[in-house]
Amino acid sequence: MALHIIDEANRCLNCKRPLCCKGCPVHTSIPQVIQKFKQRDLVAAGQMLFDNNPMSVICSYVCNYSQQCEGYCIRGKKGTSIHFSAIEQYVSDTYLDRFIRDVKPTYNGKVVAVVGSGPAGLTVAIQLARVGCDVTIFEQKMDIGGVLRYGIPEFRLPHQLLARYRKALDALGVHVRPNTTIGGALKLDGLLRDGYDAVFVGTGAWRARTLGIKGQARGNVYFGIDYLINPSVCNLGSDVAIIGVGNVAMDVARTAIRNGSRHVTLYSNWGGTSANTDEVELAQLDGAKIIYWKSIESIDDGGPVFRNSILDDEGQVVGLSDETEHVNCDSVIICVSQVPKDKLLLTTKGLAATDRGTLVVDENCMCTVPGVFAAGDVVSGPKTVVHAVVGAKHAVAGMMDYLGLQRADDEVE
Repeated sequence: MALHIIDEANRCLNCKRPLCCKGCPVHTSIPQVIQKFKQRDLVAAGQMLFDNNPMSVICSYVCNYSQQCEGYCIRGKKGTSIHFSAIEQYVSDTYLDRFIRDVKPTYNGKVVAVVGSGPAGLTVAIQLARVGCDVTIFEQKMDIGGVLRYGIPEFRLPHQLLARYRKALDALGVHVRPNTTIGGALKLDGLLRDGYDAVFVGTGAWRARTLGIKGQARGNVYFGIDYLINPSVCNLGSDVAIIGVGNVAMDVARTAIRNGSRHVTLYSNWGGTSANTDEVELAQLDGAKIIYWKSIESIDDGGPVFRNSILDDEGQVVGLSDETEHVNCDSVIICVSQVPKDKLLLTTKGLAATDRGTLVVDENCMCTVPGVFAAGDVVSGPKTVVHAVVGAKHAVAGMMDYLGLQRADDEVE
């Protein structure tokens, strides 16, 4: 493994205008990291990754590298792109333990609350704690991670990594309050009254979007985001139909197969998929099938009912067939995106949302309640881990300005 990584690093051309950096949503300084690695300065390479993206080791498992940095690599134009994913995983995984061992908490007198411990919340908590803020994370579930723990299957992202991030939080002096819902006994505006100088909301998008069709409440129907929280408690049976072809749908399909379902089919209402290409290929490799041009009409106890798409000469959908097709299966799982839950909106006066249910923020990521900031899926809608990090870094910059803290010029791209 290590020799393979060294070989990959030696293939780097150290481009003067690195396209790989352009392809990375969080603009990782990839050639500089590789150069430090080649110089055997693993600590410096790891620090560069961690300073820019505290979720670097997480991203090394779940990022869509082929469509991002590796997809932009100049080596890939006439050959094989450099597998930076392997280099980043080795370096960032090694550095995380070094960080936990060596970091010393400092305090600047500012107190910050972070609501939610997904990738956005963890990024904000780590970056603000590193500049001396007294940070408390409020997590609704029993352990940290948010979508990293309860939305991404463990075969894609080992939960052991999250245990190490908990140690990193402890080393930084971050307080964690699990099993605590903000919007329940504790309210968002109550945090500001209780002495928090600023609040960050990174609660994600956990409410499944419905299809508005008959049959969604039947006993053989599940929503994908709910299924992934604890798949073992769901008895799906042998034959499973999945409505949707996004990243969540691919995770659901692969999880269902690993939990005993033998025939798993995903249905797309158009001619393609919206999931990462790598995830589609892995789902098919695991045994899932994809059927295109199927528009769901309803669901009954025996399975979904579809209509076929009618295409014009250019392959565009212009209508649906009059005939319906019933597919027999044991369970149906709906995976057609998610929206944020509205608990905070209902319990916080002055907190505004868009028509999609996401929080309204300004250019500094501050909500319509002064002192409350937000980023990640609760603002953008469902996106990837690295996009949550990008939003969180913008929020950190805005919060530091609001708190009167000096920040480096490169805190936000």
